[in-house]
Amino acid sequence: MRGQSPELPRRPCTGPAVWRGREHAASRAWALHLSPARLDELDAALRTVRARGTPLLKVTAGDFPLPTLAGELQSAADELENGRGFVLVRGIPVERYSEEEAGVLLWGVGQHLGIPVSQDATGHMLRHVRDAPDARAAPSPRTEAADALALLCLRAGGSSGRTTLASSAAVHNAVLARRPELLDGLSRTHFLDRHGEQLPGQLPWQAVPLAHRDEEMLSLRYDRGRLESAQRFPEVPRLSSADRELFDLLDEAASSPELRLDIDLTPGDLLLLNNHAVLHACGPQDEDGPRRERPWHLVQLWLTPHQSRSLPTEFWGGEHSGTGGRGGVAPRDVITPHTPHTPTKGKQPHVRPLRTPGAFGPVPR
Repeated sequence: MRGQSPELPRRPCTGPAVWRGREHAASRAWALHLSPARLDELDAALRTVRARGTPLLKVTAGDFPLPTLAGELQSAADELENGRGFVLVRGIPVERYSEEEAGVLLWGVGQHLGIPVSQDATGHMLRHVRDAPDARAAPSPRTEAADALALLCLRAGGSSGRTTLASSAAVHNAVLARRPELLDGLSRTHFLDRHGEQLPGQLPWQAVPLAHRDEEMLSLRYDRGRLESAQRFPEVPRLSSADRELFDLLDEAASSPELRLDIDLTPGDLLLLNNHAVLHACGPQDEDGPRRERPWHLVQLWLTPHQSRSLPTEFWGGEHSGTGGRGGVAPRDVITPHTPHTPTKGKQPHVRPLRTPGAFGPVPR
């Protein structure tokens, strides 16, 4: 049986989280260009970490000091939570750094924004996203299984590898305007495939609503690939024709020229976004487009912001990564009792020493 969360109000969302890509494309108010002084701070913070020999997963904001850039990151965090939901930081000189140093940089910056959470069942906190040169499958807009996402571009793959963003609230408004009778489907329980990353004793799918609304703040959780894949389990209720019509409309609205914002990431770009407020698609957008000469390379971090919105447990599924953040993928061998995340400014995760060496290892035990 499918559950039903409180129905969404039948009125459009308003506020800065409602934006149209066509309007933002000419603005660039969402881009933060780092000055030479800010870049020097990043270099100095990396030197500090290296000099102390601190293992990556034990590096806190205090270990990665950013005297003035920290204030700009706090403003970016506020924009993610209370504004348009995304910020693009430009100009990080990634060509200066090894892959390991780039990972330390992203981790250190992330510590000023929130609490990292695990991205897979093995507990990896940083993930390298690499794309094959002939990858051509057009991705659909979706959200990740965490509050916030940070993507640092180390190598670009050409215009065919652009990132597309869309306002979740604007997509909601499009559904309300075109097919209001489908809106209740967003608050109904749906089933997401865990892709084999469940803990022992857990079901191989998650049962969650797709949307939650608190006054004007809409939170959307949508990944059509996982929704469709969960249909392989006979115990999962079948998707109805109304469900598929809703998914089609969400995909169409998020990919429409009016609502979507296309960003061609270049090396040194750091994309920060709130997964509840922004849908995204990374990769080739046109199957008939030119074949990429070189694969792109991103480093990805999932975060629970220090100042994060309140959400019911059923919306984020009760997952935890063993670091104090919410969401992510619970590592199979993290068995410490979990207390649901309570937003607290400046709270840092408790991290114990690594069992295995390496900059991109799993959650410490």
